[in-house]
Amino acid sequence: MPSDVRGKLTIFDRFATGAAALTAKAGFFVFCVLLVLLWAPTFLLLPSIDTWQLVINTATTIITFLLVALLQNTQSRSDEAVQQKLNAIADALADFMGEFSDDHPELERHRRELADAVGLENRESA
Repeated sequence: MPSDVRGKLTIFDRFATGAAALTAKAGFFVFCVLLVLLWAPTFLLLPSIDTWQLVINTATTIITFLLVALLQNTQSRSDEAVQQKLNAIADALADFMGEFSDDHPELERHRRELADAVGLENRESA
């Protein structure tokens, strides 16, 4: 598939992708709202207001910490895929300009500018 960056995804990458898809749905938001609604009346059961606040702070901090790591993985892979697609477009455009530069000499200058701007020579040699 064109959007695959490295071909086969690792187990963690597949898990991160699934977590990102899950957290982007309305169901996850409903879960978060329910968590807060279930937590709110527990102030009657807990011995102090500090304990009551510590419960929600701990739960939300853990959820946030884990989601940031998972979503960063997914975002990084997405950014890499977009960059590869942009590089392929720039490479194809430079090739196209190179083919027509005999008939249109100004295209050779534009092709060199494009290659310099996106570093095509550096990327191709790597």
